[in-house]
Amino acid sequence: MDTTSIRVAVVGGGNMGGAIVRGMASGNLIKPDHITVSDINETNLLLFKDFDPAIRTTRSNTEAIENADVVVIAVKPWLVGVVAEEIRKKINYKKQILVSIAAGVDFKALASQFHDEAAIFRIIPNTAIEVLQSVSVVSSYKATQQQEELIKAIFSELGKVFFVPENQLGAFTSLSSCGIAYAFRYIRAAMEGGVEMGIYPSVAKAVILQTLRGAVELLESTGTHPESEIDKVTTPGGITIKGLNEMEAHGFTNAVIKGLKASHSK
Repeated sequence: MDTTSIRVAVVGGGNMGGAIVRGMASGNLIKPDHITVSDINETNLLLFKDFDPAIRTTRSNTEAIENADVVVIAVKPWLVGVVAEEIRKKINYKKQILVSIAAGVDFKALASQFHDEAAIFRIIPNTAIEVLQSVSVVSSYKATQQQEELIKAIFSELGKVFFVPENQLGAFTSLSSCGIAYAFRYIRAAMEGGVEMGIYPSVAKAVILQTLRGAVELLESTGTHPESEIDKVTTPGGITIKGLNEMEAHGFTNAVIKGLKASHSK
C-alpha cells in the first residue's frame, strides 16, 4: 500500500502523542512533513522541531486537521469531549479517518461526540512506539477494509498490531500498555538485586536488558511455551530452581496476575 501521500494530524503532543509523532517521523511510511501535531504547550511543539524540523506544528487543532487523511486524538480521556466540540464540524467524515488513543472512551461515546457515520479506530499503543517497537491493539467502528489496511500499515511500522473486539481492549491495555511499566519495574528490581550482589548498576542494567532480549528472541524463534525454556535451565538441585521457588514463595506469579487484573479497565 502506498502511504507516501498520506497526511496525519496528531491532536495532542504529550507523552503518547509525542511518541507516536516521533515514531512516525522515524519510519519510512509517513513523510515527516506530512505529519502535523497540535498542542497548547509551545515548549512541546519546539521539541518536535528539534527532533525533526520537517514536522509541522501548530497550537490550533482546527488548523492541524486541515487536509489530514488520518486524525489522531491523543489527549487525556476527559479532554476528548473538549477537542470534539472544537473540531467535529471541521472534519470531513467521508474522507478523514478518526483514531482515538484515549483509554476508556468507547465507540458509543466517540460517535456521539464526533459523528455517528465517522470511521473510527480505537488504538491502545505503548510508549515503545517511539522506537518502533510498540504493541498497538486496534478496534474499528464503521471502517472499510481499505481503511483498516491503511491503519494497520501505518501502525505496523511502529511495532506489532493486533485487531481485537472493543470489549477486549481493556484486557489488552493491562497486558501491554500498562504492561510495559511492569516490565520496567522488573528491570529496576533486578538491577537492585544485582547491586546488592556487588554489581555496578550500569553493568547490571546492561546484563538484564540483554538477558530479556535473549529470552524474547528465543521464544519467538522456537515458538515454545516459556515453561519449556525454564525446564531447560532448572537442573535438579540447581541454583535456578532455588531462585524460582523463592520468588514464588513471595508471590511472584500471583503478584503479576493480580497486578494485571487490577489495572484491567472493563
